[in-house]
Amino acid sequence: MIYEFLTPVDKETILEDTELHPGQMGNYIFIYSGTEFELSDFNIAFIGVNEDRGSVNNPGSAKTPDLVRKELYKLYMPPIDKEFKVMDLGNIKQGETPRDTYFAMSNVILELLTHKVIPVIIGGSHDLTFGQYLGYKNLNALINLVVLDERIDMQDGPGKKLDSSSFIMNILTHTPNYLFNYSHVGYQTYLNDSKTIEVLEGLNFDCHRLGLIRANLEQTEPILRDADALSIDISCVRQADAPAHAQASPNGFSAEELCQITRYAGLSDKLTTLGIYEINPGYDNNHQTTQLAAQMVWYFIEGFYNRVGDYPLTLDEHMKFTVHLEDTDHELIFWKSKKTERWWMELPFGDKEKYGRNQLVPCSFEDYEGACEQELPDRWMKAYTKLV
Repeated sequence: MIYEFLTPVDKETILEDTELHPGQMGNYIFIYSGTEFELSDFNIAFIGVNEDRGSVNNPGSAKTPDLVRKELYKLYMPPIDKEFKVMDLGNIKQGETPRDTYFAMSNVILELLTHKVIPVIIGGSHDLTFGQYLGYKNLNALINLVVLDERIDMQDGPGKKLDSSSFIMNILTHTPNYLFNYSHVGYQTYLNDSKTIEVLEGLNFDCHRLGLIRANLEQTEPILRDADALSIDISCVRQADAPAHAQASPNGFSAEELCQITRYAGLSDKLTTLGIYEINPGYDNNHQTTQLAAQMVWYFIEGFYNRVGDYPLTLDEHMKFTVHLEDTDHELIFWKSKKTERWWMELPFGDKEKYGRNQLVPCSFEDYEGACEQELPDRWMKAYTKLV
């Protein structure tokens, strides 16, 4: 059972002398106290991971989970009309080695996913994304991973160990491999080796520059609608809004943009894990970054309880559009949700048993407009290349 990996938290200790108003979330979140309960009674589970031994140049993030909890409990309930079924499972115990912690994470995550509960993970260092990824290992499905980070953590070399600067390479080379697509969002070009970007794009993975994403933030919605797992390094936020990182940069997403992104993640019918990492309280300013993390979680929860279930597609709830590409034998099939006006592209290729859930690619109205102008959408081409 997963309980052996968990240390319960005490709400009174977390809040210290703070008294909650009846409308604040701390009064509605079920807090695991050490007694077994039915996991399937809940939708979302908050989990802390006190592990930062894999941190490179930012030790101290292991102390973060309880600080984010304190801020989360004080937020008021989101305006939802569904039953609020969120629990706090406490903290995953630090293993003898970081790999032991990854193992514990993966077991807890797998158990939650099996019971259709979404883990919201607060670390800890960014290499914990590897444990987040391992949580999908026995689900018999290929997954899509999205990472928000100013840096692409793919450092490699002889004897290079798994840490917060290299874990992406470990995910890409892991055997068995169940990664269908990797998307990196918000990288800053001057902080990354161009060869790393070339390697990822050569594998038909997606790399999105910070400036291009900020110029049209709505483009992150189809990316997150196609994701199973989202991992966020808080260093992707500019230092003025999130100072709690030893390598915080003056450039990055704004706090408002990160909250919008996590709301998009919450709205995604497909997304099943969220991880927020690398918050280092030693560099924080008046709890500014832990407050932001709590607000990001709030927006994720608010998005989740506003999911409308327009995936998978059904004929009675979607409109079908077919675009014929001149000088080719291809017809592009687009689907538009009648509920939300969100768009998908259909890929009628590949092994349906193996790739079925990845043959519908979320896209935007702009992709459909481009196809009508005989421009093959980049999203379609990358997914097609993986399937054939």
